[in-house]
Amino acid sequence: MNKPAGRDSRQGSSLSSLRPIDSSPFKNESSGWVVWGSVFLVWVLSMLPWRHWEYAPDFLMLVIAFWTLHEPRKVNMLMAFVLGLLMDAHDSSFLGEHAMAYVLACYGVIALSRRLLLFGAFAQMVYLLPVFFMASAIPQFLHAWFAGEWAGWSWGLAALLTGVLWPLADFLLLLPHRRLDEADDGSA
Repeated sequence: MNKPAGRDSRQGSSLSSLRPIDSSPFKNESSGWVVWGSVFLVWVLSMLPWRHWEYAPDFLMLVIAFWTLHEPRKVNMLMAFVLGLLMDAHDSSFLGEHAMAYVLACYGVIALSRRLLLFGAFAQMVYLLPVFFMASAIPQFLHAWFAGEWAGWSWGLAALLTGVLWPLADFLLLLPHRRLDEADDGSA
């Protein structure tokens, strides 16, 4: 039952030297306070009258899509649907217009999530511009069909502005997380 000494030492050293190649996929989760606080703050800000300006970007759609990408266990399509219904009730619009737009945006983000996480904020913006445009277009076309009135194309510019604001949302919403990561790196 004599084992070669070199064999045991090789197994021990090879297993202890295993490390992930890239540690970025093993990032810490964002705090629930940051996620839910930002969603609540943007929801409250979406109740203000500035949002009825025809070219105003949909910040709530942007924040929901952002957290669906980065924290899918905390923000999902069900939450997007509920927030959309609340916005429909607030605007006295057809029930389900905002809900459909928010759910479509979440679906687009979920469908592209594996690819989106490989890129930085500006490349993600390029991928998400059509997602925001289509998520706004489908409810607008249905509204025009049901109501018999066309709202024009200002919603398209608002959807594109929503997409253009993605890098800013990435910077602001991940700022507390980045500060914690920098504090962790400084202590090592």
